[in-house]
Amino acid sequence: MRILGIESSCDETAAAVVENGTTVLSSIVASQLSTHAKYGGVVPELASREHLRAIVPVVRLALEESGTALPELDAVAVTEGPGLVGALLVGITYAKALCFARNIPLIAVNHIEGHIFAVMMDAAREGEGIDFPAVALVVSGGHTHLFEVLEGFRYRLLGRTRDDAAGEAFDKVAKLLGFGYPGGPVIDRLAEFGNPRAVRFTSPKMKGNPLDFSFSGLKTAVLHWFEARDMAEEVEARRRLLSRTLTPTTKEWLAVTPKETLDLLASFQRTVVDELLRRARVTGEQTGANALIISGGVACNSGLRQAAAQAGFPYPVYFPTPKLATDNAAMIAAAAFPKYERGEFAGMSLKARANLALA
Repeated sequence: MRILGIESSCDETAAAVVENGTTVLSSIVASQLSTHAKYGGVVPELASREHLRAIVPVVRLALEESGTALPELDAVAVTEGPGLVGALLVGITYAKALCFARNIPLIAVNHIEGHIFAVMMDAAREGEGIDFPAVALVVSGGHTHLFEVLEGFRYRLLGRTRDDAAGEAFDKVAKLLGFGYPGGPVIDRLAEFGNPRAVRFTSPKMKGNPLDFSFSGLKTAVLHWFEARDMAEEVEARRRLLSRTLTPTTKEWLAVTPKETLDLLASFQRTVVDELLRRARVTGEQTGANALIISGGVACNSGLRQAAAQAGFPYPVYFPTPKLATDNAAMIAAAAFPKYERGEFAGMSLKARANLALA
């Protein structure tokens, strides 16, 4: 059974064909990095326009690479939310039109559930079954959530960020220091060259739900560190480097980044990773979890992967492959597979839901 997945929740237009919920026959992603980098973040209106330009060729290429004709599709799955409403509307409108014209079932998928299924799809392909209940830590530029995942793909939200998402904090710190957008991958690459214990950050004390996250205080601490130093020339050197190339090499970054700043980046990354894993561990203890799932764009972070491997969790820790960690449509098609088997189809009244919850 083949499902065409369509994902357009933020700044990547993606389409994929997945067979039987696990076999990725094609996965196409059109990035908008060059469009948004000059603004230091995603501009919603520009994102919507880029989706409009890309949606038709991206879907066509996904079908061609998978060797699938439209009559061979069993269903079309599309991201319903959460995300940027204008961006979501492009994918939903295209998916509805395709399903109406071809009389194909339409399946609505929660973007966050898609990230969880990216891990499940990888595990199933490797012949591994994830033992439930599990804890899912979904961490990206737009989301930082902790879920209990129960049999039958039921979810209970146990913790979430009260301000910035973890990936957003990475990007804002990188922008402040002149590393451009997106900044998370740059910080990850350069943190290797710094001392992660050089700068001490205070962990936030959460009132109310202790499983919630907060990264705004950490971001403010970096701002104070920055303001206490004369960094104008250093930051300008990095901005000049970015003006010459959108993707500087690690060697080029190191040439314009002194040891003190490298120590800051390493310490900042370690603190974020510690906060994520500490709450994931407590959640696992409280729920009697048999596995930990870590997904979303920040799951690509090498510091997070290394720390999770060394943390001594009493159960397996699962990460997606890097290609499936960031936004993609294969995870949307995979999440749609059990919905198809249960007959959970959407109608032509499907709407974009920017703040859609997963429960």
